[in-house]
Amino acid sequence: MPQSEPHATRDLAGDLATSLLEDVSYLVSPPDVCVKVFELIESNDAAAQDIGAVISRDPSLTARLLRLVNSAFYNFSRRIDTVSRAITVVGVRELYSLVIAVSAIKSFSNLPNSLVNIDTFWRHGIYTGLIARALAKRCHVLHPERMFIAGMLHDIGSLVLYNRMPEICADLLLVCDGDEGILHQAELAELGFSHADLGGALLNTWMLPETLQEAVGYHHMPSYAMNSELEASIVHLAENLANRSQIGAFCETPSLTAAADASVWTAIGLEESSFDHDAVIGEAGLQFTETAGLLLARA
Repeated sequence: MPQSEPHATRDLAGDLATSLLEDVSYLVSPPDVCVKVFELIESNDAAAQDIGAVISRDPSLTARLLRLVNSAFYNFSRRIDTVSRAITVVGVRELYSLVIAVSAIKSFSNLPNSLVNIDTFWRHGIYTGLIARALAKRCHVLHPERMFIAGMLHDIGSLVLYNRMPEICADLLLVCDGDEGILHQAELAELGFSHADLGGALLNTWMLPETLQEAVGYHHMPSYAMNSELEASIVHLAENLANRSQIGAFCETPSLTAAADASVWTAIGLEESSFDHDAVIGEAGLQFTETAGLLLARA
């Protein structure tokens, strides 16, 4: 589908999108542990033990992080028993990505909606994130773990729309019939902004890097990303591949007809003609069940 004008580049201040963000900000604010870990990382002089001590104040988060680090998500040969050791092995920013993943699912799931099953929503996000990470490795992207976060959170703006504008969204979902590209265009036509715009703005409130904000905000029109076309293209293609899968599809039914934007192949430096779609989808599938189970566990 042709890309529309770059609505995500405009200032959302003063319009409906800003009022929606302000309306739900208390429900989706980053938890204290995210803020404190971010501050330590930005200080550039915090030791792994300092960051581990902050994370360890939350026993539930600590347990889930250690289960993730010891899962097929990383596939380490030796067991990791402490957060500080996990930081040493996977890196500070990579572990922070996992903190964001666990915290975001809990926070954004506080936005109740009557339109989608929240587990289905997150399955699509997690599958997209796993594919995005696999693509980032193929493209030799620095710190590919961050692309898991971009993929996992690419549709979080939809949760705001589902919560605050359910009637309009119900109509738009009927119009799109499972095609997320059509849904994006329909949102722009009806609202003047899209779930991608809202998602990028929400990541800004979480103080996540601009690269992730653009990857989410432009995932339906990656060639318009000002500084992060590669990352936005990876998420765009990852979402397209997730929608071809049996368990990661947006509407629970695989979509084999929707094509990725042609511009992404140049941006990511891969040849479409030789790209093995099934291999990448299958690689994510090997990690999906365990990763989703750990991230979506109720306790």
